[in-house]
Amino acid sequence: MPVPPPDILHDLGQLLSSGEGADVTFEVGGEIFAAHRCVLAARSSVFRAELLGPMKESTSMCMQIEDMEPKIFQALLHFIYTDSVPEIDDADAVGMVQHLLVAADRYSLKRLKLTCEDKLCSYINTSTVATTVALAEQHACPALKEECFRFLESCNNSMLDLITRSSDFEHLARSCPSIMKELIPKLARKPPCVKKYSNM
Repeated sequence: MPVPPPDILHDLGQLLSSGEGADVTFEVGGEIFAAHRCVLAARSSVFRAELLGPMKESTSMCMQIEDMEPKIFQALLHFIYTDSVPEIDDADAVGMVQHLLVAADRYSLKRLKLTCEDKLCSYINTSTVATTVALAEQHACPALKEECFRFLESCNNSMLDLITRSSDFEHLARSCPSIMKELIPKLARKPPCVKKYSNM
């Protein structure tokens, strides 16, 4: 009789869904999420410090999570319990994955962070490249940053002109001058609007 494949991740997913035995709760954007300290601590060094370390919260206290949308925290929990990213609506895919990458970095979930990096590489286009390269710089994602650079290097002058005239690119130039110093020399073909950033 063949041995069935491991089903621990399915069982942990069921545990999260049922909330059975949950011993910690989180309030995120007005929504409450129940979870299990040991599972969170086993998967995230940040959760381990918060939940099992010297400064651990009381088991009866609901922990507040600031600066995160409920759907992002729910996706974060899903990954912690099942080691997979939940299905994401295509209409919201880029924003969802960007926010999930930030959450993965915040809670030191390296595999989730790399998964988000990989997904964002496939979403790079003229409308997303500026915000994506800024995100890559802020959260130490070198592979994602290099993919953004490769995309920009492959653009013709008219595409570069469109990108560099966008408000997202203007924000990138102001908030991440180090990116501009790296990027400008890489662009062999520079329309006038790119040249104006070369002295930053």
